[in-house]
Amino acid sequence: MKYKVHHFNIKMSEDQQKLEQFLNSLKGEIVSIVPNVKPIFRPMGATAKVDFLLIIEKRLNINLRCLVFFCDIYSVFFFCI
Repeated sequence: MKYKVHHFNIKMSEDQQKLEQFLNSLKGEIVSIVPNVKPIFRPMGATAKVDFLLIIEKRLNINLRCLVFFCDIYSVFFFCI
């Protein structure tokens, strides 16, 4: 199995559509989404902000080997492993 890690910069208040389009465009299976949470200290208190997301995708491994059998002119059989 192969995995790919995508780095996705995000502003949580604005990029919902952008994130949805990105997730739907992935070809493999999404294994995990890890937010990078950054603490922010302000005069009124501490809070946190998500800077970016790490999206871990499991790549689909499609390696089909097909054997083609020609029986006669009009019939063809495929056997895929």
